[in-house]
Amino acid sequence: MIVHLDGDYETVDYTENRSVLIYDNVETEEYPVHWHNAIEIIMPLTNPFTATCDGTSYTLAERDILIIPAGSLHSMKAQAGRRLFFLFDNRTIGDNPALSELYGLLSAPVHINSDYDSEFLISLTNILADIYALYSDFGEVTEVYIYIKLLTLLARIKEYKLSSVNLGEDEKYADKFRMILKYIEKNYMYDITLDDLADIAGYSKYHFSRIFKKYSSTTFITYLNQRRIKAAELLLLDEDMSVTDAAMQVGFSSLTTFNRVFKELKGCTPSEFRKLYRMENNSF
Repeated sequence: MIVHLDGDYETVDYTENRSVLIYDNVETEEYPVHWHNAIEIIMPLTNPFTATCDGTSYTLAERDILIIPAGSLHSMKAQAGRRLFFLFDNRTIGDNPALSELYGLLSAPVHINSDYDSEFLISLTNILADIYALYSDFGEVTEVYIYIKLLTLLARIKEYKLSSVNLGEDEKYADKFRMILKYIEKNYMYDITLDDLADIAGYSKYHFSRIFKKYSSTTFITYLNQRRIKAAELLLLDEDMSVTDAAMQVGFSSLTTFNRVFKELKGCTPSEFRKLYRMENNSF
């Protein structure tokens, strides 16, 4: 259930001194459009469950998994059944540079369903079951073990996505696009163009654009903007960082463009995002 909602911003009601929250939810209630600074994972246990995230609807069968990145606008209609909601404070992962590649995985919702290998899906549901068991018997170091489990889950998804690339006629596509994604991860804050990446991959701009969309399910510019905005979120949590400096550091040359893209992806302006974060901190 949503306890604290200000407009469409939810302050997650963590137990004091914790940064993990799990709901074993059987309530048939509607969750209006909202967002929060937590990574949310949904797994239905009985009955399918539908959630809408950033304008896209995801229908989850029992034991499917939906990972909703922090800051994503999402909603759920009233639905009967039982499902688990896992919420993890975004800062625990996002503030660590060593985890940047895993954090990049969270630039868009991730839906793990029957399209994935069954053993892989079972391995992820087992990790979530372990997290649930740890949460039910909370001790001094429980949260450490929970975050180790979360990182393991994200790492396995990342490895699976990289190992299962199938772009058609030649496996060399997979190797090149793994290289391209790593290049973007290390250089998203610079002036990267589609032409630059096409040259690196050794393809024409048109051919590269088509294959990139097939591989990533989105366009290059959308992928790049999602990664930049995800990085900007962390910078905006620093009160000494101006909005302009945050925009420039993540690769936007225009403050107007930064504000527009941030609003499109997050549903609020950078200044509103910062204000809501301060309100959340002051509520403890």
